Amino acid sequence: MQLLKTKMNPSLSDIEEKVINGDRLDFEDGIRLFESPDILTIGRLANIVRERINNNKVFYIINRHINYSNICKNKCKFCAFRREEGENGAYQMSIKEIIDKASKIIQEKATELHIVGGLHPALGIDFYVDMISSIHKRFPEVHLQAFTAVEISHFAGISGMTTYEVLKRLKDAGLGSLPGGGAEVFSTAIREELCPEKLSGEEWLNTMRTAHNLGIKSNATMLYGHIETNEDRISHLLKLRELQDETGGFMSFIPLAFHPKNTDMENISSAAGILDLKILAIGRLMLDNFDHIKAFWIMLGIKISQISLSFGVDDIDGTVAEEKITHSAGAETPEALTVDDIKSLIEETGREPVERDTLYNHMN
Repeated sequence: MQLLKTKMNPSLSDIEEKVINGDRLDFEDGIRLFESPDILTIGRLANIVRERINNNKVFYIINRHINYSNICKNKCKFCAFRREEGENGAYQMSIKEIIDKASKIIQEKATELHIVGGLHPALGIDFYVDMISSIHKRFPEVHLQAFTAVEISHFAGISGMTTYEVLKRLKDAGLGSLPGGGAEVFSTAIREELCPEKLSGEEWLNTMRTAHNLGIKSNATMLYGHIETNEDRISHLLKLRELQDETGGFMSFIPLAFHPKNTDMENISSAAGILDLKILAIGRLMLDNFDHIKAFWIMLGIKISQISLSFGVDDIDGTVAEEKITHSAGAETPEALTVDDIKSLIEETGREPVERDTLYNHMN
């Protein structure tokens, strides 16, 4: 055990003092954390913050993912999921098929449906409103977390409505919250290179601002491990922190590790475990106004997700069931975990598993 102990890196001593005192870290602090090789100190500092906020608890949810269509007008270089309409493998679920798929939540005792898909060029806003309304009427007790900010912006574009009007219609139909996808990295230069057709980083933030002002909570993400720099990562985190200061509408931060297989960026290696842990820990340290940092085990793998519970993470997502987007890009994780699986992997780390609903109300 003595070999696992790390001597405090003098270059991080002032950051440690800030963390202990509860002072806010700045841009330069974030860059120094990324540049530091002292992963154990970074993890220890992140753990101080996560235990200050959430004690020994690790949250999980019984949820189900539905990816209603992979047909998408955008051509993001990092995406292995999208298809052109009519292309081999392209699909679009009908509302009946979505309801049939969702009906499995009864057996699974799920409290959340997580619904996202591609930007279908031919579907109108009524399809999405009817989808939410139909599911909500069939399963009124289930929280519907649906449609990324990218999808919401697309719905506004195809309908001629404002973002506010789209979100209001969806909320009235039964939408509970927004997932955090589509943020990627806010850097304009990177978006021009990787996803030029996607809404800008500022538009993503404005969509979330509108949702929060309507009382719709959301999550926030960052896609990492491709061509972004440390400066891009910290700038992204600070923009999330700034919006959270303004609205308080983000529930959790979920770093998403880039998976290159079957994308236009297959020449890039997958993110290493050290980077995964750094992103999670530094996210915890920089986002002092976020209550939760989530390790999405589908992307990270079960082993890194377990370790992350000592690196600032207090949420390990949920049972998921039938996730398609990351698996299209070569994820080798299971498509689902049982509740017993999740509780065991949490308890093995000495943490206390706590079932939650989407809004972090305790279920046990």
